[in-house]
Amino acid sequence: MKRCFDFLISVFFLIILSPLLIITTVLIKLTSKGPLFFKQQRVGKNGSLFFVYKFRTMTDKARDFNQQILKNNDEVTRVGKIIRRLKIDELPQLFNVLIGDMSLVGPRPCLPGLVKDFNESGKKRLLVRPGLTGLAQVNGNIYLTWKQRWEFDKKYVEDQSVFLDLKIISRTALIVLFGEKWGKKL
Repeated sequence: MKRCFDFLISVFFLIILSPLLIITTVLIKLTSKGPLFFKQQRVGKNGSLFFVYKFRTMTDKARDFNQQILKNNDEVTRVGKIIRRLKIDELPQLFNVLIGDMSLVGPRPCLPGLVKDFNESGKKRLLVRPGLTGLAQVNGNIYLTWKQRWEFDKKYVEDQSVFLDLKIISRTALIVLFGEKWGKKL
């Protein structure tokens, strides 16, 4: 049932958001050099590897892609700052949901190098498809340590339900509108 829901909702959003996707494409191409998309290998369900796609928000300068980029990094383009703030950079991942690499809700897909550091909670996240958004993302996201994120991921895996997914999607919408620090934890 969840896979069917993911498929239908991702098709719906790709159609509805197509004007925004086109505008974003044009803005990226007009304002900075480099490819349209940022592509990176991530870990999926049962440890399978796949490529995740995002709109490129940074300059085309060579960098360490294993380093997390935080707010106010000067390598993020002016358009990229807006795209990141509104989470538009994540929208190409709707294609990952469409083809079944990801789900709408689940632990965020991590880099392959992080798997070796997983504790027991971290390993639980590999039991489900990674998501566009998840319990950790609506409870602090980048302000959490990896161990804290993995605890939220474990809780999500153990408590999965349509109701929880709807709460996380609703909370994600509020975070997009009002920012990362908005509101209380779920």
